[in-house]
Order: sequence, then C-alpha cells, then structure tokens
Amino acid sequence: MNPIARPIVIAAMATGLLLAAGAARADVKAGVDAWNQGDYDRAIATWRPLAIGGDADAQFNLGQAYKLGRGVPVDIAVALEWFRRAADQNHEKARDNYGLLLFQQGRQEDAIPYIRASAERGEPRAQYVYATALFNGDLAPRDWPRAYALMTRASQAGLAQATTSLAQMDSFIPEAERAQGLALATAMANGQTPAPAPAAAPDRVAPPPAPVRAPVVAAAPPVAPPDLAPPPRPPVSIDARPARPATPAPRPAGAIAPTPGGRWRVQLGAFGETGRAQALWRSLSGRVSGLSAFQPVYVTGGGLTRLQAGSLASAAEAQRLCAQISRAGTPCIVKAP
Repeated sequence: MNPIARPIVIAAMATGLLLAAGAARADVKAGVDAWNQGDYDRAIATWRPLAIGGDADAQFNLGQAYKLGRGVPVDIAVALEWFRRAADQNHEKARDNYGLLLFQQGRQEDAIPYIRASAERGEPRAQYVYATALFNGDLAPRDWPRAYALMTRASQAGLAQATTSLAQMDSFIPEAERAQGLALATAMANGQTPAPAPAAAPDRVAPPPAPVRAPVVAAAPPVAPPDLAPPPRPPVSIDARPARPATPAPRPAGAIAPTPGGRWRVQLGAFGETGRAQALWRSLSGRVSGLSAFQPVYVTGGGLTRLQAGSLASAAEAQRLCAQISRAGTPCIVKAP
C-alpha cells in the first residue's frame, strides 16, 4: 500500500519561540472564540504560531481547519500532518481523527493501530471500523465475540450503520459467540477494559494520556469532520432480499467508468459462502447506476469470499464509486493497490 506523500507544512521553528503554558492556553482559547464567531482567518492566525511551537491543541485545531476548509483551502495532506503532530503528543481527538482520516484515504494498514486504540477508548466510529476488521479478519485477527461487542457499543452510541451491521451479524455469528460479545460489551459499558486481541503497536508510540490543556474546536459531529461519516466499511453484507436480474440503467454524463489496467478496487463485503457474494453483486448491479460496467472480483482466503469491484485509476475514483454504492444502502471500502 503506497502511503500518501506528506508535504512539508511546518517551517523550521524560530529560535526562542517558546510560550509559557498559561499564555498558550489563553491564546488557544482566543482562537477558539474567534472560530466560534465565524472569524476563521483570525483563528488560524492565532493558532499557527502556537502549532509551530508545538502546542498540541493548536495543531489539532489547524488540522480541523484544513479538513473543513475554513480559513484555509481544504488540504487533506496538510490536515493529516497537523493531526499526526498532535497525535504524537497523545492528543486523543487528534489520534481519533488521524486514524479515521488515514482509513478514509485508503491507508488502512497505517490507520488500524490508531483506530484500534480509539475503539478501545470508546470512539463509536472507530469501534464500528475495528469491529468490521475483527469480523472479516483481514486487517486484524478474526475475533467474532470482540467484533460483536464493539459493534454493540457503537450501536448503543447511536451509530445507525452499526445497528444495521449488528443485525447482519446476528444472522451470521453463532449464538454462543454473540453471548460472549454481549457480556464483553456490558463490561466495556461498566468501564472495564478486558484484554484486547494481540495487535501490532503503532509506528509512533505515545505516552500515557494527559489531561486536556486548553479548549479546542470540537470536531463536527461528534468528533471528526462530516465527510468521515458514515464509517467506510460494513462487517459483512448479507442481502436478505431476493436477487434481481441486472438491468443496468443508462450511464449519466460524468458517471464513473472502469479503467483498464487500474489498480484500485471497491470492496462490498465478505461472506462465508461465495454464492452470497454473487447474489449481492447481482442485486447491486441492478440498483447502482453504472456498476454493471465493472467486473466483480471474488477474493478468497481465511474461509471468506470478499466481493470487490474494479478496476479504477485512482483513490478518488474509487471513493466516488463507493459513495454511489453506499447511497444504495450497502456500505463499502476502498482497496488500495
């Protein structure tokens, strides 16, 4: 998986650019006040020197600004850089946003350690994504009880996609493992932290959590910018409706088309039986405009068949196709080369 090249966005720190902790907190809050008043230019001007000087709250806030395009142009690479710098200082909201945004950009392997940590702290969208990984067993070791527990917690937090996925899990995970998952979810709700499944540590190891030092701009809703929601992937796509013959509609102008030799794909789900994957493809290719022009790809391994559609020339094209499929009621995930 090729990581997105990160541009250099932070100039060399000027000699002596050190602020007293109290002054830094006051200045960060002044930027927050300007932001809340809609004065984004003043907020950015307030935070930037603090962020360059190493203030994690200011770094997180600049990441939000570049993600949302307020006071600065939208620039995902720059947003990622600011989130990363704050995350390296164990800023929890920055770690949440950094992992989810990496995942959205197709860098799933880089993202999963952050998403795992966020899920264990109780972030609902991270719980949804990590539960999916544990169910499918492709980005984390397969663990159905823990997947069911995390999906339950995400559903209890009001995440609609998690509620849908949980219903699909009900018809797929054996009752005994669902019972284990519910017990684990109850323990999580009571503040207990059962030992997680083994997983690789992040490349950047952060110190233990520190108290929040100053007000920060709340990420839109509830933690990250809107285009990080819905979460990018279902645990399994189980289509209980009868499959319908494919009846492709005429492709509108500007519709996404397959690219011969393209290396990007969109994954639509993972199934214990190949027939389920084939049934979902027949159903979706009749409901999603232009999807029938793509070739289904059935990737087998680990006892599962993963349904993918390809080929596409870029991550952007794959994201557009995934968005079309999601609007038809089937969440999906972009698969990088």
